[in-house]
Amino acid sequence: MDFISDILEPHSELIGKLAGTITSLQMLSGVFLLLDIRKKGSAEKFPVGPFLGGVVLSILGLKYASILNDSNMYNVNLLGMVVNAVYLSGFIYYTPAHLRGNIYSGLGKCVGFSLLVLAYASVENKDVIEFRFGMILTGILLFLVGMPLLEIPQIIKKQCTEGMPFPIILSGFAVSAAWMLYGFSTRNPVFVMQNGILTVITGFQLSLFAMYPNTPPSAGKKQN
Repeated sequence: MDFISDILEPHSELIGKLAGTITSLQMLSGVFLLLDIRKKGSAEKFPVGPFLGGVVLSILGLKYASILNDSNMYNVNLLGMVVNAVYLSGFIYYTPAHLRGNIYSGLGKCVGFSLLVLAYASVENKDVIEFRFGMILTGILLFLVGMPLLEIPQIIKKQCTEGMPFPIILSGFAVSAAWMLYGFSTRNPVFVMQNGILTVITGFQLSLFAMYPNTPPSAGKKQN
């Protein structure tokens, strides 16, 4: 790690701004998912997890940025909280009325969980809060990014990636790679670890799109 950090450290500020810019652009990926939902006329077959998770990560990311006193992270997460709230509103709009209760319930749980973590951060020892809070964020990120992996058996069975949010996964790969480099440049092992793992996971998910089409084979035959 030291060898890479020695090379990247002089460019830390530039890498941080680049990572922040890529993250801001990544937030636009939700637009493509919403457009796909609008095209199909319903969000019933699409996962709401990315948007709920985005709200949680933005809230906790703001706290982590204040702990690190990192303006790049703070600005990105502030924008993220607003954008994810807009996306979630759009998702709810296209969700059938009888299924909206599940989304509201999930949102309530996410907000409650966020408040519990923030309460913990307010009483934790300042000497260890940076590492421990970073590990909490790492766990949440791994859970959210890893959820689509549970669908792999079904993807293989159907031989298609229908329902998988390609724009979000692709942009997630770019974002995690950029923040991993930022972690090296700032000598932050938590950043390097969490974003290194995320880069590998999202890279694997991208490989599924290279192996399988987005439309079920049967649907393609009907169209022909």
